[in-house]
Amino acid sequence: MNKTPRIFIPPEVRKYVFGRDNYQCKSCGKMENEAQLTVDHIIPLAKGGSNDISNLQTLCFQCNQTKKADLDPRFKRHFTN
Repeated sequence: MNKTPRIFIPPEVRKYVFGRDNYQCKSCGKMENEAQLTVDHIIPLAKGGSNDISNLQTLCFQCNQTKKADLDPRFKRHFTN
């Protein structure tokens, strides 16, 4: 599996992802007034994930740091054969 190159995520894309996810961490549920929110690749680039908007999610900084380049098992469950 090839690693996908990282690209800059424009501010308008970040705003869209945060809005789509209701300004809430998809892992722990913290809201924007409770934690610093970040945009994360659901399937990490290191695991062949894409930079497509459908592969982006809102995570708080702490959850993003914990996840690193691992796959989120809740996501895999929805897309396994």
